[in-house]
Amino acid sequence: MDTQILKELIKESIREVLQEERLALCQVLIPYVSQKEQQEIETKFVSPSKYNKEEFIDMTDWIKNESKI
Repeated sequence: MDTQILKELIKESIREVLQEERLALCQVLIPYVSQKEQQEIETKFVSPSKYNKEEFIDMTDWIKNESKI
C-alpha cells in the first residue's frame, strides 16, 4: 500500500475517533434537567420561535465545514 494513502487513512480514522469522543464529552457535560426545571426554563424564556431572528447568527455552514479543517 502506498505510504500517502496509508497516511490519509490514518488521518481520517483519527479525525473520526476525535469527533466521536468530542460528541461523547459534550453529552456527558450536559447537565440533567428535571421536568420541573424544564417547565421553569420554558416559562422564563418562552419559545425560541418568539425570539427576534435578527439577534441570532446562523452557524450551520460553519459547523458543516468544521470537518474539512
